[in-house]
Amino acid sequence: MSVWPECGTPSPALRGIEGELVSLRITIEPRLLEQALEALAGLEFPINPQIYHDPASTAVEFPAWAGRLDEVREALRRSGFDPAVLSVRNMLEDIRAVA
Repeated sequence: MSVWPECGTPSPALRGIEGELVSLRITIEPRLLEQALEALAGLEFPINPQIYHDPASTAVEFPAWAGRLDEVREALRRSGFDPAVLSVRNMLEDIRAVA
């Protein structure tokens, strides 16, 4: 039994004036964590990242509005990161994956 209502749309979204609320995940080598956090500190909006470690990689996750994706990508690019380190997921799907 699910606590989530059945709905006709395959993936509902949370929306605001800056677009859909999404979950961003940056996956990097552990030694690059400080560099990634410095890049994110320069964004024009506040973030509250969750950081996950395993022996091979480190992940930095935080919510953001889809309208801010280009800003995040540009900050990472300026800091020398490949755009492939950033993945984007629908926030509700991300919440459901944890629940």
